Amino acid sequence: MLVSQILKDKGDLVFTASPHETVGAAAALLHTRRVGAMVVLEEDETIAGILSERDIVRVIAESGAAALSKPISTCMTRDVVFAQPEETVDALLARMTDRRIRHLPVCKGKRLAGIISIGDLVKYKISEAQAEAEGLKAYIAAG
Repeated sequence: MLVSQILKDKGDLVFTASPHETVGAAAALLHTRRVGAMVVLEEDETIAGILSERDIVRVIAESGAAALSKPISTCMTRDVVFAQPEETVDALLARMTDRRIRHLPVCKGKRLAGIISIGDLVKYKISEAQAEAEGLKAYIAAG
């Protein structure tokens, strides 16, 4: 299965933030939206970075409660790893495992087209395995 199909099923909603917003505000948004990361966009809609729960934990561990008043730009991941819509689930699982990351923004050209989490990919792999098992059960029962 391709990333584009997962986005078609899941939707292309991506929560974004400005690099100038505070870490505290971003943490509150991650909590209320029940997501683990958000893409950080500059005013011209270019991707400046990605902010994950791990980034927030790291800055709080380093700076304590004062970290919550810092701008997102001080702790976001700037070296963003992307996915393309035509990539496969297996290719993304390998990339995420190798890089130890849990979220990949999906870009079509220079346009943000969605975001894929490791949970999205695992969910697909489980449904694929269940479908295969059901097919084998049906084959055995018919034989």
